Amino acid sequence: MNPNKALWEKGDFTRLARCMRNSGEALVNSLKITRGTKILDLGCGDGTTALPEAKRGADVLGVDIAANLVAAGNRRAAELGLANCRFQEGDASNLHGLADNAFDLVVSIFGAMFAPKPFDVAKEMVRVTRPGGRIVMGNWIPGDPTLVAQILKISSAYSPPPPEGFVSPMTWGVESNVIERFEAAGIPRSNIAFLRDTYNFEFPGAPSSFVDEFRNYYGPTMNAFDAATRNGRADDLQRELENLFRSQNESRDASTTSIPAIFLRVTVTVI
Repeated sequence: MNPNKALWEKGDFTRLARCMRNSGEALVNSLKITRGTKILDLGCGDGTTALPEAKRGADVLGVDIAANLVAAGNRRAAELGLANCRFQEGDASNLHGLADNAFDLVVSIFGAMFAPKPFDVAKEMVRVTRPGGRIVMGNWIPGDPTLVAQILKISSAYSPPPPEGFVSPMTWGVESNVIERFEAAGIPRSNIAFLRDTYNFEFPGAPSSFVDEFRNYYGPTMNAFDAATRNGRADDLQRELENLFRSQNESRDASTTSIPAIFLRVTVTVI
């Protein structure tokens, strides 16, 4: 099996996505989507941004590499009666079957960044976007002190070294890399804009319980715990993550967790 597909089908990312819904809605609100806009939501999960886009009248196709998340997205769309939103399996580095210039807007929030072959990912996103259309990415930033960057950093310290040729998804959080990839796809630097934005995780439980959600349902953290368990270090990894979550929790209620995380928001205008 494709290792990236295996990673995202290993757990159940819908459990984490529930904690991200409010920020997904807020991000979509900022995109000024109008009725009839044709949107590709790439690396869409179960629809954290795709479904709010459809609620605003857009015609939305969600594409994700994980079959379980595609099925969950289609269930959610059906439950909401959103016939203008559908989900299908696909790989962000090879969007075969999707026509050139097919979408007004391509959105990928913490999705396409995890696909291999980042230059191919940029090329494919540009290819399927019509001239004058936009690409909007949300990417975690390497070395950032906030939650997800630190989860991935801590997890990597307990995991086996990546295979030869592996390109870290966190490189999408470096502006110079983003520029290089989109310039290779034919986009001038002047058409690429950046800003730092915040995504909030809202969990109905204590920070230690939130760590358990990542341990049991988030593929990268699950792999780290598998490796740590083999090395007798699972307790150390658990302790590090609990300390991280407690230190970043901004909730004043001991029974809930609220953690903001900084990300790089990329907006590309296609020519």
